[in-house]
Amino acid sequence: MDWRSFWDGDHPIYVNARHRALHDQRIANDIIAHITAGGLTVLDYACGEATEAGRVAQHCGTLILSDGAPSVRDKLGQRYAATPNIIVQSPEDTALLPDGTVDLVIVNSLLQYLSPAQTADLAQMLHAKLKPGGRLVIGDVIAPDVGPLTDAVALLRFGAAGGFFLAAFGGLIRTALGDYRKVRGALGLTTWTETDSLALLRGAGFDARRLPVNFGHNQARMAFEARKAA
Repeated sequence: MDWRSFWDGDHPIYVNARHRALHDQRIANDIIAHITAGGLTVLDYACGEATEAGRVAQHCGTLILSDGAPSVRDKLGQRYAATPNIIVQSPEDTALLPDGTVDLVIVNSLLQYLSPAQTADLAQMLHAKLKPGGRLVIGDVIAPDVGPLTDAVALLRFGAAGGFFLAAFGGLIRTALGDYRKVRGALGLTTWTETDSLALLRGAGFDARRLPVNFGHNQARMAFEARKAA
């Protein structure tokens, strides 16, 4: 099994419906905060089920939702069939987009599932798709010193603030015994230092900086903004 196959299956990453709703609302808010003008073409790469994408689309000219899991794309297609400015596509479709046509790319919680070589290839591909002056925003990058315990504490704090603490605690136990832990143990997760992250983005042609706030609830992880030269 690889990570794409895992995400194409049934995976109880969210401890309950409230966890999913609050998570998706927060991610949508984080994306909207980076949409600095109306009418932009925004690409959410490896978007997942993106249950709040309809709200994000209200701030875009066009919102492209790209995901590698066919089952996820099927759900997205059904959910947003009546939303005219949302396009659902595969990563292979994204790679065929004309160069220089996207204003903003969001890549959240993906790099840990890619090898460094895959990440470098992705950064170069997305650099080509962006318009001059366009931006790539990458969220949820895991540093080498951020381990499962840090992630668990962040989830429990999120659960306490969101009213699902007990469900979060139970969810951690299920995760520890479940498929995610087994797949993570077999495939591993890729970690990045801030220095290496910036070097990779600059090597792909971007002017890059670390952002002060990460996407989502886990502020022990990192986020970066990379701008294509105008």
